[in-house]
Amino acid sequence: MNFKHLHYFWAAAKAGGVVRAGEQLHITPQTLSGQIKLLEDRLGCALFRKAGRGLTLTPEGRVALAYADQIFALSTEMEAAIAQAAGSSPTLDFRVGIADSVPKSIAYRLLEPAMSIDQSVRLICQEGTFEDLLAKMAVQRIDLVIADEPMSKQLSVKAFNHALGTTAMSFFCAPALKQSLPDAFPMNLQHAPMLIQGASSAMRQRLELWLTKHQLSVRTIGEFDDAALMQAFGREGRGIFMSPTVLEAETCQQYGVSVLGRTDELVEEFYAVTVERRITHPCVAAITQAARDKLFSNLS
Repeated sequence: MNFKHLHYFWAAAKAGGVVRAGEQLHITPQTLSGQIKLLEDRLGCALFRKAGRGLTLTPEGRVALAYADQIFALSTEMEAAIAQAAGSSPTLDFRVGIADSVPKSIAYRLLEPAMSIDQSVRLICQEGTFEDLLAKMAVQRIDLVIADEPMSKQLSVKAFNHALGTTAMSFFCAPALKQSLPDAFPMNLQHAPMLIQGASSAMRQRLELWLTKHQLSVRTIGEFDDAALMQAFGREGRGIFMSPTVLEAETCQQYGVSVLGRTDELVEEFYAVTVERRITHPCVAAITQAARDKLFSNLS
């Protein structure tokens, strides 16, 4: 087997398609597809099949990916072992899962301290549903999961919740939309166009309860699992959206929006979930310490 072909397949599977993988590997999608086809010919089966405009793994492809993960993990371990034998400091692989409901700016701010420890670190990030990431952590494919909710005690995964901090929520909208809204916050939300989180979001449920408590009825213009896409619609004046107060200045600057109001009745929580009851991993220790001392210190 040509392991270069295997690596191209592995990269395409991880990237979710040959176009994105080609950009990461700096080769054309046509070349990448041709190399993967050679691997499929060698194995005697198709590894991908078309799904709409993209690609999805076949059953054989999922088997191949599982082995490829192990092969390239061993490759990384070999490099580290040789470097250590040669007397150089080994690079620490830090595998993190980010729940897809966590804002990307929050994820970056939480992870950044891990890159500043005394040891050389290679950060390996995955994004997905909280449940899928916990399943990967259960088989030791992830060191840490960052989420906006604690792991339920009903799950059979042996892991522990470590609270990172909390932040109140702010409401934002384009300046022109803000000028068109009467009354003061929160009454200016009455019948206003809203862009809200998807149904699976923990914050979505809290928002609905909060609106009911204040007897507010909003016009839901869109529901989004991706916070960045929701904010992009908000930037264009399509509706009001929420974002953590800890990101208030950044949100206004990046999207050109104004703060409509804020409330500490709506609180977003962030957790580090690990298999360790007592944190010993240096990257996780740096993350939890910085989150509590800096990022959320004035908002918790």
